[in-house]
Amino acid sequence: MPFTFKIIDKEEINSIIPLVQKLTNNNVSYDVLKQRFSEMITQNYECAGIFDDNTLIGVSGLWFCTRHYAGKSVEADHVYIDDGYRGQGLGKQFFKWIYNYAKQKGCESAELNTYVSNYPSHKFYYNEGFEIYGYHFFKKL
Repeated sequence: MPFTFKIIDKEEINSIIPLVQKLTNNNVSYDVLKQRFSEMITQNYECAGIFDDNTLIGVSGLWFCTRHYAGKSVEADHVYIDDGYRGQGLGKQFFKWIYNYAKQKGCESAELNTYVSNYPSHKFYYNEGFEIYGYHFFKKL
């Protein structure tokens, strides 16, 4: 099956919302996500997609910044692959593509956050060579 990986055009950013809603269990409405993504694409944000022919089956947001401890960095965000495509090595291929893309943009490191209860992702990220450096704290204002 020929999968392709590419950056989603900013004009097509709303195409990722159904997959992101699956990740968040629909806790954030379509309209709120639409508004947030319209802001995010004006910042240091891009979104990579996995396509099965023309069907979007996976996404990862990519935040680019320079950090004092890591240099120029890419942060993978809201990584999601549709259930029917899991367990085929697609995540490994996707991250290989992301690493190469980030290196082309001058990144020296990659980082991410994952939900504490998402144990399958922890195993995957450990196998990808990620290490836990700290905790991600969050406070609603």
